[in-house]
Amino acid sequence: MPKRDNIVVGLDVGTTKICAVVAERVKGGELRILGFGSAPSKGLRKGVVVNIESTVDSIGRAVDEAELSSGVEVGSVFVGIAGGHIQSCNSRGVVPITAPNNEITRADVDKAISAAKAIAVSIDREIIHAIPQQFHVDGEGGIADPVGLHGMRLEADVHIVTGAVMSAQNIVKCVNTAGIQVEDIVLQPLASSMATLSDIDKQVGAILVDIGGGTTDFIVFSDGSVRHSDVLYLAGNDVTRDIHKVLCIPESKAEELKVRYGYAMASMARTHETFPRPATMHRAAGEEPLRTLCEIIEFRMREIFSITRDRIQGNGCGDLVGSGVVLTGGMALLRGSRDLARDVFNGIPARIGRPQGVVGAIETLASPIYATAIGLAKYGAEFRSHGEETRFNRRNIFKSVFRKMQEWVRGRSRSG
Repeated sequence: MPKRDNIVVGLDVGTTKICAVVAERVKGGELRILGFGSAPSKGLRKGVVVNIESTVDSIGRAVDEAELSSGVEVGSVFVGIAGGHIQSCNSRGVVPITAPNNEITRADVDKAISAAKAIAVSIDREIIHAIPQQFHVDGEGGIADPVGLHGMRLEADVHIVTGAVMSAQNIVKCVNTAGIQVEDIVLQPLASSMATLSDIDKQVGAILVDIGGGTTDFIVFSDGSVRHSDVLYLAGNDVTRDIHKVLCIPESKAEELKVRYGYAMASMARTHETFPRPATMHRAAGEEPLRTLCEIIEFRMREIFSITRDRIQGNGCGDLVGSGVVLTGGMALLRGSRDLARDVFNGIPARIGRPQGVVGAIETLASPIYATAIGLAKYGAEFRSHGEETRFNRRNIFKSVFRKMQEWVRGRSRSG
């Protein structure tokens, strides 16, 4: 029977599915998958909770299944967050070194990171992650860990990820209402990267693109650090809706056609190939050229990849990628997705990102669909191994936000 302290659970609360992965930390730092559960997601839209009751029910179903398959009672989870409310930026913090011998300590590093976090954030937003990129000592950059070095001034380059407090609170509320505690909230593409990217990928440079049902999340690594992250409101459900609207068929049938017959590039469909178009009120069922379906799919998929590429290039990260593009999420399984990504990203390598670095994984989990859930478990295991306290303390965050709001209201009243 695994020890309770060694159990870590990742909970991927997505727009189309909710997945819970139960894992055990074993000797040598490995992560052993004990079981998992999955349920259709009914209460989210574009990564944001819109129906608490439905979301709680879906979370409960996924966790119950994970408990049954693993034989472990789930008490707490590391949960993913995405959605169009997520924003990111890079910031630099500067602190003087005040020790008599000018030796940099861990406390100095923490102060520099805190200084980088001192950015203007509206009262309805909060910092989710502050991820160090590199440090500078007396102007000398490219330093991964400055502790023990000597200098007069320490600078920290940090990637800041913020989210809407209420969106985060709603996710936490749903998990808590399902009878589970939240240990930490984690940016979903960051979690996916922990399951699918190697240290070499992150060092050489890689773009991870997670195309789910409601959102497309992407993150850029170079020199071992996060350089950029972002979220698009376009994803797999938009492809389905396009098919639904153009062919005038129910969305359920459009989804089925997309998965069963679709290609991300219309040119991959042979000229003579057809697909069975369902009957509608105005047309009988019949055979249609497969390229008709694939042209609809390619139009939206090319748009998703193009916007992702343009945003990455717009943030100056286009030349940092040497390892290539890694695709995860359900749409990564669409035939031809790698070829289209390679075409849109100007010929750089592209591959499907499957979870790696875990043992005991059920064969079903070796799919890009489960990259986020497994990545959340890996994040949690690494987080605990460092003995850190939860960086995203929701209870304190919400108290702090409401306090800010009250102070703002009082200030407005006094000025009036």
